[in-house]
Amino acid sequence: MKALTEGVLENLLQEVSKVVIGRDKELKFLFTAMLTEGHVLIEDVPGTGKTTMAKAFSKGLDCSFTRIQCTPDLLPADVVGGSIYSPKTNEFYFRKGPVFTNVLLVDEINRTLPRTQSSLLECMEERQVTIDGETYPLSRPFIVLATQNSIEMDGTFSLPEAQLDRFLMRINLGYPSPEEEELMLEQVGDFIPFEAIESKVDPNQIQTLQAQCKEVHVHPQIRKYITDLAGETRKNPLIAMGVSPRASKALYKTVKTWAFLNGRDYAIPDDVKDMIQPVWNHRIILKTEALINDMKSEEILEEIKQSVPTPKEQVVRA
Repeated sequence: MKALTEGVLENLLQEVSKVVIGRDKELKFLFTAMLTEGHVLIEDVPGTGKTTMAKAFSKGLDCSFTRIQCTPDLLPADVVGGSIYSPKTNEFYFRKGPVFTNVLLVDEINRTLPRTQSSLLECMEERQVTIDGETYPLSRPFIVLATQNSIEMDGTFSLPEAQLDRFLMRINLGYPSPEEEELMLEQVGDFIPFEAIESKVDPNQIQTLQAQCKEVHVHPQIRKYITDLAGETRKNPLIAMGVSPRASKALYKTVKTWAFLNGRDYAIPDDVKDMIQPVWNHRIILKTEALINDMKSEEILEEIKQSVPTPKEQVVRA
């Protein structure tokens, strides 16, 4: 298993690194979400490479790719499609929208109206679109990579908690190191060579890997560790709303995939610790006291992680 997973992941990262510099961890998160059949919200200030990373990642996969640039006048039919009247046949026919793809990039998702944002809910959760009473299945695999800026909030429409919960992960890119930024200027300073990226993983391979991730063994102590962490978020005095059971399930599934990508057929406590931030940081609501003190959900989750006893790795291997 280790040779197979490392080979697939290393080949993908090697290709995408032709365009994206110093983002191996974030790219591994994206591939983890793909194999977990989840979606990712990429959030940071403008110019940090959110869209470039999403496009490069899709190029590394031998999958169909579509991009939606969100604006206030974008309509739900522009996303999922709709019924179109044909004068030639005197009948309506269904025109597929851009969601009928494998990798969907929704750029600046918070710049479009809530009704358009909500048109993605059925697509993301059930992998289907219902128009005029007819249900149309989406392609497999299917992943939504949505971006939003964390500044310039005027004229934007924040995602409600119920829709944030549809994203398996939320990741922040941050600034590159000086060495990474210098290498970026050297390699992609004049233009971004997306055409240099070779596709390394096709849809059939992805679906095979998705099935193998589900076979990863999770010891009862690991499951208890996840539920203990979830319980602490619900009791923490700085958290107004802790994680839901769906969030626990999301972490459970992601831990299995993360273990698989690290060459193991069993999960260990470090897998939970690695995944708790990207999977839960957007699923808790902080109290006013925490917000006044400029505390972040990541900081509180880190404190919770430190406070809950960690199972011994020797036990969970059994």
